[in-house]
Amino acid sequence: MAKRIDASGLELEERLVSVNPVSKTVKGGRSRSFSALVVVGDGNGRVGAGLGKAKEVAEAIRKASDEAKRNLIEIPIVGTTIPHEVTEKFAGAQVMLKPASEGTGVIAGGPVRAVLEVAGVKDILTKSLGSSNPINVVRATLMGIQKLRTVEEVARLRGKTPGEILG
Repeated sequence: MAKRIDASGLELEERLVSVNPVSKTVKGGRSRSFSALVVVGDGNGRVGAGLGKAKEVAEAIRKASDEAKRNLIEIPIVGTTIPHEVTEKFAGAQVMLKPASEGTGVIAGGPVRAVLEVAGVKDILTKSLGSSNPINVVRATLMGIQKLRTVEEVARLRGKTPGEILG
C-alpha cells in the first residue's frame, strides 16, 4: 500500500494539468472563479495531485500545488517502468497502465502523462478509457499506481521468496 510522505526537503517538480473557469450566476450578475489541477513529483517514485479553487488563476494554482504536496504518495518503480499491469476506474474515467521495455518512453495522453512523468516512470504504455475529465483521469491514475506491488512485497506478504513467486 502506498503511504503518504512529508514534502519538506524534497525537490518537487510541478505540472499544471488543467485550469477550468467556473461561472456562477448570483444576484449581482455572474461570479467568475477558477479551478486548477496540479500534479507534483520528485521524479523518483513520489507523486501527488491537488485541486485548488480561487477567484484568480495564480491563487488557484498555488492552492492546488499546496494540496498536491500534502497528498504525496510513494509508488514502486522497477528499473524505468512499473512492476505489473493494472487497470483502475474512478467515476467515469478508466485508466490502463502496462509496463514497457526500456526505451519505449511514456506512451500516455495528457493527464496520465503528467502524473507518470513527475513520478519518474520512463517507460510505460497506457490507455485512458471512458471519461476524459482530467480530474477523474488523474485520480484513476493515482489509484492505479497505488495498487502496484513489487515481487519482493508480494513474497514478504505471502511468506515466500521472490523466486518462489516468479516460479
